Amino acid sequence: MLAQAKEQGVNLVGPGGLLNQLTKNVLEAALDAELTEHLGHEHGGTPMAANMRNGTRVKTVLTEIGPVEIEVPRDRDGSFEPVIVPKRKRRLDGIDQIVLSLSARG
Repeated sequence: MLAQAKEQGVNLVGPGGLLNQLTKNVLEAALDAELTEHLGHEHGGTPMAANMRNGTRVKTVLTEIGPVEIEVPRDRDGSFEPVIVPKRKRRLDGIDQIVLSLSARG
């Protein structure tokens, strides 16, 4: 994947870089999984209760590789408390190591 990015002239770091995009994708996938667990149904599935998905909000988190803009999913009644990117927290330490280890597997 790194070799392909270099061939295509994609930067590895910085805004729009490969690591930035990988971090964004991993965080958003984890947040979506957390919300699915919280609500008890998949996106587009039949809601178990009155609470359901209610779009996303944009949040910029600060990581070791720089700022990463992510879309955090919301629920209707505001009871979703994400663990991987907690509410009101902007600095995420150690997230780049998680992303690199996951990208090495895939």
